[in-house]
Amino acid sequence: MSKMLSEFKTFAIRGNVIDLAVAVIIGTAFGKIVASFINDVVMPPIGLALGGVDFKNLKVLLKAGTTEGEKVIEPVYLSYGAFINTVVEFVIVAFVIFLAVKAINAMKKKKKPPQNHLPQIFGY
Repeated sequence: MSKMLSEFKTFAIRGNVIDLAVAVIIGTAFGKIVASFINDVVMPPIGLALGGVDFKNLKVLLKAGTTEGEKVIEPVYLSYGAFINTVVEFVIVAFVIFLAVKAINAMKKKKKPPQNHLPQIFGY
C-alpha cells in the first residue's frame, strides 16, 4: 500500500499534473469571461438589432404547467435562446484557442540550418 501511495505522490507532484491543474483553473476563469462577454456584450446589441429580443428568454412552451391538488407541475420549455448563446460562446472560445495554437506553432518553428551545397558522396 505504501508503494502505491509513493507512486501516487510522485505522479501528483510531477510538473505535468501541476501544469494541467493550472490550465483547468485558468480555463474555468476564461470560460466565465467568455460567458460574460457573450451574455453581456455580444448578445444585447444583436437582440436590439432584432427588435429588442433577449436571447436568454427565447423558448418554446412544450407542456404547460399544471396544479394537481397541492402538487405543482412546472411548465416544460425548449430554451433555444440559451442554446444560441452557448453556440456563439463555443465559436468564440474555439476561435481564440485556434489563434493561441497558431501562435504557439509559429513560435515553435525553428529556422532550418543552412543547406550544405557540397555534393553528397556515399550518402554523407
